[in-house]
Amino acid sequence: MSSIVLPGGERYELRGGAAFGAGTAPAASRIAYAAAHVVADPLAENVPGAPAALDWDATLAFRHHLWRHGLGVAEAMDTAQRGMGLDYPAVRELVRRSASEARSVSGRIVAGVATDQLDGPATVPQVLDAYREQLADVVSAGAVPVIMCSRHLAAVASGPDDYVSVYSTLLSEVDAPVVLHWLGPMFDPMLTGYWGSTDLNAAADTVLALLKDHAAKVEGIKMSLLDADFEVAFRRRLPDGVRMYTGDDFNYPDLIAGDEHGYSDALLGVFAAIAPLVGPALAELDKGSKDGFHALLDPTVPLARHLFGAPTQFYKTGIVFLSWLSGHQQHFTMVGGLQSGRSVTHLARLLVLADEAGLLPHADLAAARARSLFAVAGVSQ
Repeated sequence: MSSIVLPGGERYELRGGAAFGAGTAPAASRIAYAAAHVVADPLAENVPGAPAALDWDATLAFRHHLWRHGLGVAEAMDTAQRGMGLDYPAVRELVRRSASEARSVSGRIVAGVATDQLDGPATVPQVLDAYREQLADVVSAGAVPVIMCSRHLAAVASGPDDYVSVYSTLLSEVDAPVVLHWLGPMFDPMLTGYWGSTDLNAAADTVLALLKDHAAKVEGIKMSLLDADFEVAFRRRLPDGVRMYTGDDFNYPDLIAGDEHGYSDALLGVFAAIAPLVGPALAELDKGSKDGFHALLDPTVPLARHLFGAPTQFYKTGIVFLSWLSGHQQHFTMVGGLQSGRSVTHLARLLVLADEAGLLPHADLAAARARSLFAVAGVSQ
């Protein structure tokens, strides 16, 4: 039975998605990573402030789902609740296990390097040492490091010079190219003024100077500012050989398709929710068909814009909700109790948008699970 009463009393009939095929080969014309969520152990004490306890089988199975659909895995990023319930011991084990699984299927994997093992205020040298520790862990695991923005550095840096000093030191010490990461305050308010300025143009000048000085050590930079025009302008100023990985979950089709001056590759949280459509869409670009690419990916944008609506940092709740509705996990529980991060009304709209985009493979399953959640909120069926 795929009929459901939504909050507010409207009855909605789920259509379900087309039968998704066995998978898609990785694209040749673009590099695409999906930032994957983690699946909590629903019977553990995954309450606010408690150490994260994961369902490892379901967590790793979801990564195989992404690889099967031709995507790389961006591990231990903000989608995996870095700074929002996932503590560093769990991060380290997650990266180790995921990198091992990636090798088993020749899957592409990058992994986040941050400073979240620090407890409380830190000095700039302590931030640098924390980055070094995590960088060594990711390299040892066999993943490509993504040097994420640090809340601790944002709190202690007195200006652009402190950022340049820390990043320049790290880049001078790594042996292989890494990916840098620029996450905007809409994803994490504690990163306001990152790179030493709230003026995006001034911050961009700092980052571009850093990239110019260390281009040989930077494979690319992920930008998550939700400002397509700024990303395009920044992309056109990148040193030769440095890729732009869009993290813009509002404007990704146009940024990936590109223009006469270039395009963005992708490292996106939304790709975890729409993976079955991403591979075929990128295959259209491989064939030179931007129209075919847009025909597949543009219908997912309303879903993405709702999923990442303000307060944007709680988009993880919607990612896990859709994973549950799609059958990738057996429960709607998150580490840190973050399943409470979105209202039932918000989730109901997400259900409809996902169904309209053809992203719920089993309509009856999705309806049954959504009904159970809505019933707890007092919505009679």
